Amino acid sequence: MTTGKHASATLFGAVAPATGQIVITEADQATAETFQTFLETLRATFPDKTVHLVLDNAKIHHAKILQPYLEDHPELDLRFLPPYSPNLNNTERLWKWLREKVILNTYFPDLEAIRRAIARFRDYLTTVPEEIQSRLGRVAT
Repeated sequence: MTTGKHASATLFGAVAPATGQIVITEADQATAETFQTFLETLRATFPDKTVHLVLDNAKIHHAKILQPYLEDHPELDLRFLPPYSPNLNNTERLWKWLREKVILNTYFPDLEAIRRAIARFRDYLTTVPEEIQSRLGRVAT
């Protein structure tokens, strides 16, 4: 018997295609506030640089509550994909890799076990920027 409820983790992620560098954070849920926290992490990771983010059209990415923050931080350049085009989103390729390598056909006794597995994969990704670039279908020049 299943209850219809399962443990899950909410992740925010970005990848710099030119370098293969990744930024992944975890949140309790996907809200405009947790997305803003992710944007703050990106600003801290890439100080003094313009961060170009290609995003899907999730409601949290367009939330009115974000507008003052985005106006105060013009170095965050948000660009939105056409609807229903996850194949154009590089981060979706990372999530697919995560699912294939870590999640699929794996039993996790609790949410903490999922988080540990994701953290190990995230740590692994920081060591293989060339493989990330390869999976994105482009190599930095």
